[in-house]
Amino acid sequence: MEKLTVRIKKLLPDAKLPAYGSEFAAGADLYALTEEPLRIGPGETAVVHTGLAAEIPAGFVGLIYARSGLATKKGLAPANKVGVIDADYRGEIRVALHNHSKYEQSVEPFERVAQLVIAPYVAAAYEEAEELSETVRGEGGFGSTGK
Repeated sequence: MEKLTVRIKKLLPDAKLPAYGSEFAAGADLYALTEEPLRIGPGETAVVHTGLAAEIPAGFVGLIYARSGLATKKGLAPANKVGVIDADYRGEIRVALHNHSKYEQSVEPFERVAQLVIAPYVAAAYEEAEELSETVRGEGGFGSTGK
């Protein structure tokens, strides 16, 4: 499989580059760059530094998703559900982790805290319209197609 090149800059020497956990993994792990464990109380959100900046190619976006193990074992997941890194952003990649559990949790130095997926996107031209085409579904939403 041909791989897209994404340039990564280490903002600090100890930062770890994103790494895939297996041959066909879609997301590359992002690692916490902390000197000591970062404690996150129940219902709290903390920003986790990675010490990395990225040059995502035009026409692509970096999407930051939860790691399933961290979410199920510790209740820690990105506060915004899916983080978006635009192709023109050059600042540090940070992960806002929210503690959904009832207990204080900690993030250890170099712990895998999220996964980064690089995906193509389509930029839309939004055009105002007086009417929209009709469909069978119409205005049904929020579970309207379920039984």
